[in-house]
Amino acid sequence: MKRTLVYVAICSVATAALMYTGYANAKITNNKVASIENNMQSTPAGWQLVKLAFQLHVPKKGKALSQLIINSPSTVAISNDIDVLDDKGQKIKINVSLNSRKIIIDFPEPVTSSTTKLLINLNKIYQSTLDSTSIFHLSVKVVGSDTEIPVGVAQFPTF
Repeated sequence: MKRTLVYVAICSVATAALMYTGYANAKITNNKVASIENNMQSTPAGWQLVKLAFQLHVPKKGKALSQLIINSPSTVAISNDIDVLDDKGQKIKINVSLNSRKIIIDFPEPVTSSTTKLLINLNKIYQSTLDSTSIFHLSVKVVGSDTEIPVGVAQFPTF
């Protein structure tokens, strides 16, 4: 019985705390009949915390990679919690910077063709549940050049 009362009290307090007065207002008129104004329904927040991962294949013939640039869509909220692993599963040392919707992964030790692929883990990303797919545009910079070279896209469906 006491547990039920405590549960009811907690639910009541939580409900009262989550109410927003702008959703519905009761208006008492002279005839003492209540009416509702400003009735509206709020959509759910529509965000989920996810981990996104993709592989980037490093060309066997070519210059070493100095940066990976990821342009994220507006349907995600990015973080700098990122891991990059080589083809042997070893973590690669990186420096991450965020600039608006752009993630810049700098490789202090350039990635050479001895590494055939990179596994990029974008940890703690908030993804919108209201859109069907999040598309990230990827480009790289090679050692000795400041030119961004587009290498493709990574698509992640919402689930």
